Amino acid sequence: MLVIEVYADVWCPFAHVGLRSVVRWRNELGRDDVIVRVRAWPLELVNGVPLDPTITAEHVDDLRAQVASDLFCDFDPGQFPRTSLPALAVAAAAYSRDDRTGEAVSVALRDALFEEGRDISRPDVLASVASAHGVRAPVNQDDETVRTEWHEGESRGVKGSPHFFCGEVEAFCPSLEISKDEDGYLRLWRNIETLDAFLEECFKK
Repeated sequence: MLVIEVYADVWCPFAHVGLRSVVRWRNELGRDDVIVRVRAWPLELVNGVPLDPTITAEHVDDLRAQVASDLFCDFDPGQFPRTSLPALAVAAAAYSRDDRTGEAVSVALRDALFEEGRDISRPDVLASVASAHGVRAPVNQDDETVRTEWHEGESRGVKGSPHFFCGEVEAFCPSLEISKDEDGYLRLWRNIETLDAFLEECFKK
């Protein structure tokens, strides 16, 4: 089994695009032996404040317009969560069951937020996602796992969300190039060459 790790937050739109890109690439190659293990990178702890829903909505608009017209179908800024920590704990609970379940729940949580416009800080929404995948309710240990993974990411030099690792190979946000123009406008484009190079190196293992 080949494991690709990614440190990411569940409400990060760039991580949603990156994770979807890697999963799609893997599935198109028919590599059923590859698991994506999503580690917690809680931006509200990293930055000391929650994500701003207005700024995140602007990023979503940029991503939809410039990079991923097929994503963010029903994103609703009015349903943006106040915190991502409970959702990250649900993902941790899913991974404590097995990697396949953990990956499925990690994707489902992002789909609930970005594709279905649901507030993934609400207990009923989290319970719905968890029960759909046979995952137990999170316990204190899952909260501790979120913080442990955050600190492990710091020790590994994680730059932000998403940051991918595969053995000794790593790449920060490999599916996108992100910059600002002279007016401060965010410029985004797919960097397929960087993503392909990263995954090809991973799949040599």
